[in-house]
Amino acid sequence: MDHIITLNSGSSSLKFGLFTTTGDDPVLICSGEVESIGSAAAHISAKTTDGRVLVDTTSEALHDQASALDYILDFLEREFPAARVAAVGHRIVHGGPDNDRPILLTPDSLQVLEKLEPFAPLHQPYNLHGARAAMERFPDAKQVACFDTAFHRHHPWVNDTFALPTEYYDIGVRRYGFHGLSYDYISDHLANTAPLIHGGRVVVAHLGNGASMCAMIAGRSVGSSMGFSAMDGLPMGTRCGQLDPGVVLYLMDQQGMNADEISDLLYRKSGLLGLSGMTNDMRTLEASNTPGARNAINYYTFRIRRELGALAAVLGGLDAVVFTGGIGENSTYIRDRICTDMGWLGIELDHDANADNRRVISTDLSRVKLMVIPTNEELVIARAAAAQIG
Repeated sequence: MDHIITLNSGSSSLKFGLFTTTGDDPVLICSGEVESIGSAAAHISAKTTDGRVLVDTTSEALHDQASALDYILDFLEREFPAARVAAVGHRIVHGGPDNDRPILLTPDSLQVLEKLEPFAPLHQPYNLHGARAAMERFPDAKQVACFDTAFHRHHPWVNDTFALPTEYYDIGVRRYGFHGLSYDYISDHLANTAPLIHGGRVVVAHLGNGASMCAMIAGRSVGSSMGFSAMDGLPMGTRCGQLDPGVVLYLMDQQGMNADEISDLLYRKSGLLGLSGMTNDMRTLEASNTPGARNAINYYTFRIRRELGALAAVLGGLDAVVFTGGIGENSTYIRDRICTDMGWLGIELDHDANADNRRVISTDLSRVKLMVIPTNEELVIARAAAAQIG
């Protein structure tokens, strides 16, 4: 029986899934994650779709992505010895200006994607490292790259450019947008379950440790809160979000910080962590009464409300808002803070429905439909991989 492995390789984590291809759609049978790769105690967890825990342990031997991937692949071979891996699907953060759909990975295409590493230095090298390791482990399997930028590649030019001399646009300095795999899933889900909404003007809020918002018309992206990098737009767990570029110049000229120090500050020490001074975990912040926690939540929800208004202007109106991602799917408090007193935009929250975490959380009289839809990026990757072996 053909199987598909999905891989999402990060700097210190590796998420994976194992799918069968017995039906029309890939079916997940096992998923898991390795966290804190390179630390003294990397954590490995995996379970089946019915909740049976297959592994939940720590290891001191997982020093890098290669050793973590070897561990996972050895584990899958032990647990599922009859599985024949026909394809491996990879989340690749950056596909550049031209890749608007998944592609087969080859040595040549890997070289092209390596040139994009300066555009996503904290993601792209690790994504590609995982792809190379999988190609070596499964030389006969199809290796499929699925890009987070691809969903946004048909933006109108005004939503794709910066007001810089055009030669910078030509060399790739433009607004790419990210979280495209999540938005792709939501678009497809709406097409199948709510076609009238899918055909309208929708803002999807992917809210998690990474966060962004996407404006869609008829299921296609026309605007994103993220721009050149995965740092722009909304504040995130440890990333700053929108920032006046003059701040970077000030940090260089007046504070004497170099590029690595500034990168560490903006990517790893800012966002909810920096504002609260305590954590990037929204659950902890919601349970805290400290001024820092309140400030972090206030700024987070304010920026989302501001971006919602901006994206409604991009769309020329608004028919629906979809919440997804870890915070978007689970935090009733954050959704309440975002949607309350937004009647001017046609939004009327049903507080009881929101508290019950229902799929539709708007009132019957709300002109804008409010929905909560769990995302499934792994399924998007698995579908792309299945298409290559079908």
